[in-house]
Amino acid sequence: MDLLFTENQKMIAQMIRDFGAKNIKPDMMKWDESQEFPVHVFKQLGELGLMGVLVPTEYGGSGFGYLEYVTAIAELSKIDGSIGLSMAAHNSLCTGHIMAFGNEEQKKKWLPKLATAEWIGAWGLTEPNTGSDSGNMRTVAVKDGDHWVINGAKNFITHGKTGNIAVVIVRTGEVGDSHGMTAFAIERGTPGFEGGRKEDKLGMRASETTEMIFTDCRVHESNMLGKEGEGFIQAMKVLDGGRISIAALSLGIAQGAYEAALAYSKERHQFNKPISDFQGIAFKLADIATEIEAASLLTYRAADMKNKGQNVNKESAMAKYYASEVCVRAATEGVQIFGGYGYTKDYPAEKYYRDSKLCTIGEGTSEIQKLVISRAILK
Repeated sequence: MDLLFTENQKMIAQMIRDFGAKNIKPDMMKWDESQEFPVHVFKQLGELGLMGVLVPTEYGGSGFGYLEYVTAIAELSKIDGSIGLSMAAHNSLCTGHIMAFGNEEQKKKWLPKLATAEWIGAWGLTEPNTGSDSGNMRTVAVKDGDHWVINGAKNFITHGKTGNIAVVIVRTGEVGDSHGMTAFAIERGTPGFEGGRKEDKLGMRASETTEMIFTDCRVHESNMLGKEGEGFIQAMKVLDGGRISIAALSLGIAQGAYEAALAYSKERHQFNKPISDFQGIAFKLADIATEIEAASLLTYRAADMKNKGQNVNKESAMAKYYASEVCVRAATEGVQIFGGYGYTKDYPAEKYYRDSKLCTIGEGTSEIQKLVISRAILK
């Protein structure tokens, strides 16, 4: 793996820094306070090609690979984790699922709209009583002629209310059967499909998280992704890429928290010298910087393997596990370095701190990642 950024990565990083300074930073705390999902920002990101980073050019996407994708998420998340999270969910989950398992007709129908952000995408696996225990999901689809009738609910869904299309995994077989689940792409406006309650969250507040409710929702069989019974297997493969997304999100938030703390430590004076001169602060910065470098290597290694079509089950879990833990530590130490000011909304440390915790929960907790890793190394 080449550890140097390519010209494409450098271009994307600079483009996002310029875009973020103009279009995200001025309003991100307002969006955070009001929990506003800034749809217009994602339309603009679509114009820049960032909502279809991995989508081939023949479907209207940018045609880049996972190295560019990770760079884009990390750079957005250095500015605002909420924007990075929503961009990642749109790309790797909804769009990624259709790209990986949709037929040619489905790809031509939906990918161009998703790649340009004409449509925002959602992805539904989690349910109120079945987080990681997806085999016991209660959202059920029953065959009725050339349609499937879906009843149930999903929760903690990014863009569950605003999204124009959702890839939803539902039970079409017996409870607990890994081959008893099927994936459908369901467009907004389909009768019986609506958004539910919006979560009032600690962090990532500008990224919409809601329920999706299905009440006698009739979906045509042409909306099925892949074959009946393949939904769970598809979802697990999609989540391998999703873990890389969360690793990149974690990496960006950690870098943002670190850079803010580093700059503040040079500006803040105590006892007639900058606090960065004190070992108690300097050693914190050294620890964070080292851990971020390690997280970056794990994340880009997983991305490089994904580009090459290799199995990244273990590597994506390692990257997600380590980077998310580093993210929380970096944000925590950032607050500590800012001191009392780190506890106020006048400085960036408290937002990085609030946003960071989701990274150890989203796409599976740290404990789930350790389970994936341990199974892989003990197999």
